[in-house]
Amino acid sequence: MKFDFLSKLTVDVAPKGLKTPTGIACILNEKKKLTGAAASLDKATGGQLSRAIAQAGFTGKAGQVVSFLAPTGAAYDFVLVGAIGKDKDATYTTFENLGGLLVKEAHRLGLGGLVISAEVAGVKITPAEAAARVLFGARLRSYRFDKYRTTQKPEEKPSLEFICVAGVDVKAAKKAYAPLEALAEGICLTRDLVTEPANVMYPEAMAAVCKTLTQYGLKVEVMGEEQMRKLGMGSLLGVGQGSVRESQMVVLRWDGADKKEAPVAFIGKGVCFDTGGISIKPAKGMEEMKWDMGGAGTVIGLMKALALRKAKVNAIGAVGLVENMPDGNAQRPGDIVTSMSGQTIEVLNTDAEGRLVLADVLWYVQDKYKPQFMVDLATLTGAIIISLGHERAGLFSNDDKLADRLFAAGEETGERLWRLPLGDEYDRQINSDVADMQNIGADREAGSITAAQFLQRFVNGLPWAHLDIAGTAWSKKDAPICPKGATAFGIRLLNRFVELHYEK
Repeated sequence: MKFDFLSKLTVDVAPKGLKTPTGIACILNEKKKLTGAAASLDKATGGQLSRAIAQAGFTGKAGQVVSFLAPTGAAYDFVLVGAIGKDKDATYTTFENLGGLLVKEAHRLGLGGLVISAEVAGVKITPAEAAARVLFGARLRSYRFDKYRTTQKPEEKPSLEFICVAGVDVKAAKKAYAPLEALAEGICLTRDLVTEPANVMYPEAMAAVCKTLTQYGLKVEVMGEEQMRKLGMGSLLGVGQGSVRESQMVVLRWDGADKKEAPVAFIGKGVCFDTGGISIKPAKGMEEMKWDMGGAGTVIGLMKALALRKAKVNAIGAVGLVENMPDGNAQRPGDIVTSMSGQTIEVLNTDAEGRLVLADVLWYVQDKYKPQFMVDLATLTGAIIISLGHERAGLFSNDDKLADRLFAAGEETGERLWRLPLGDEYDRQINSDVADMQNIGADREAGSITAAQFLQRFVNGLPWAHLDIAGTAWSKKDAPICPKGATAFGIRLLNRFVELHYEK
């Protein structure tokens, strides 16, 4: 797929490189006033465009897209019209979503090429920024994972090969798009990692992918079981002991600021497949547990994006990679393990394994790197889906300032969070009769909160936030900028969070 910008757009001659059939897309606000290319096209066709828009029931509500055959004499085969709603309400997300929705419609029409006229007026962001966001949304929506498809018929394959956004200052638009392109690269990497089957993306394979990121300037350290055993990571190692695949821990480091500046740190749960272990899951839906490494996937994609856009920050990305399998050597309910922190854990349920992995990685990162804060991401609990559905991820934190910044970044990017409480009354539920703690609460109540309380025991007072992304890492339906499947939730949120508050 080719993505580009054009400074001028003429309605009577299509740009070179477009594959037929072609489409031209115009962006209108709630007032539905035709400007730029839309006005030119309407004039050239004697008002046919405005009449078609009226007949299509176009209201101008944000996100609405209509399409129809191009008027006689036009250089394009189809006309698409997308809406941004009220000018004053249009944001980056508005234009990103519209870019994605236009691509969705282009695919439905079987177009080979699409030109999007980004000539908009009255909005709060610049034309170059609007154009960049439209192309960014188009890029994200164009993602496909067809690696294992071998029998598709030509008509089943995506037809769209070329997308360009026109009617803008190309130099300014490309400057605005450059960091978004880096972000898209990270997002697509994460979607690939999370979508791969577990027989391909197991711990050592995922660590090998991390090693390839040194080409972008990241420093990558991989630790195997022997090294982790020497560090005392009994909590993480216990989860993977039932698998023939060796557990791994990977630390990715980006040094983009002064050496004296403490890093920011992101930690990801990487359970490459989760059967539940001896506390085995039901068979129905277990195939979905290949994406139980979604938190680690997000951290890896985020680190690639930060490196590609040369972020002016020091950052650590650490992931614990394991498989949770039920063989004869698997961890049993009732086993007691000793974490790197020295705290002992009674494992009452082997399907509450992600917190056991994170416990040791959190301790390692705060102990070795002394970061400004830690944010962990994990597909940790089904309970968070009961609480928040698939619309928001759960946010838990011991620091109000950190939590507020994360929440605000989520609102801005559309990767939304909702903060849930922590407290002694919840923490007491994970006290064990025979060890320092147990890995599940005494009751089924507040399962997401007690999981977060467990993690908090391993942050040693450092500012910390936990994002439970179990409901947002994978989607069973299409979204404007994401086909159904792996979402890479958290990359746009955390990138913006870093950009706003931690880059010099």
